[in-house]
Amino acid sequence: MSLIAFDFDGTLSDSEMTVLLAERAGVADEVAEITERAMNDELSYAESLYSRAELLGGLDEDAVAAAFDEVSLRPGAGELIERLQAEGHHVAVLTGGFERGVERALAKQGVEADTIVANRLPMAGGKLTGAAEGPLIEGTKDDALGDLAADLGIPMSETVAVGDGANDLPMLEVAGLAVGFVPKDAVRPVCDAVVASMFRLGKVFEGYDVLPAE
Repeated sequence: MSLIAFDFDGTLSDSEMTVLLAERAGVADEVAEITERAMNDELSYAESLYSRAELLGGLDEDAVAAAFDEVSLRPGAGELIERLQAEGHHVAVLTGGFERGVERALAKQGVEADTIVANRLPMAGGKLTGAAEGPLIEGTKDDALGDLAADLGIPMSETVAVGDGANDLPMLEVAGLAVGFVPKDAVRPVCDAVVASMFRLGKVFEGYDVLPAE
């Protein structure tokens, strides 16, 4: 059994949760600018997430639910997760994005991750408070991957990480196999392989004996 850890926004999904929320809050341009700076490593992930959450403060429950309903997996992602699980692998989603959106997107495809490590946007009085909480704000994905591998008794050499942005760098650097999904320039050098579709990712997994060839 291997531990396969996916980033979510930009990797398993081409939806950007904060963008979907920001469009409903009327702050899309401001959020996009903060996101871009964070992805290019000009701003720490924590700073960027707290700043974006603050801009979303006051958005009501119906708008939040509608935004999360729009989050979807990339074509082929659900099937790939099922193939990995059928081979006995533990599939984890490690994301700075939000638990509700991840769960909603997976449910729409009829699949579940074995573990989701994600952040939350707390609500009070039916509205977002403007705060953010969760393990992957100050915490980093290498620690999350290491902790999960230790819990499962899986050596780090048997871990696989798939991601695209600067906040994926820590887990890509420590994983046994690092795959970039249309990675940012800063991320590309640490990747053992680079793909642009779930089909190609499946082929990479076959090439590295994570999955049997179809």
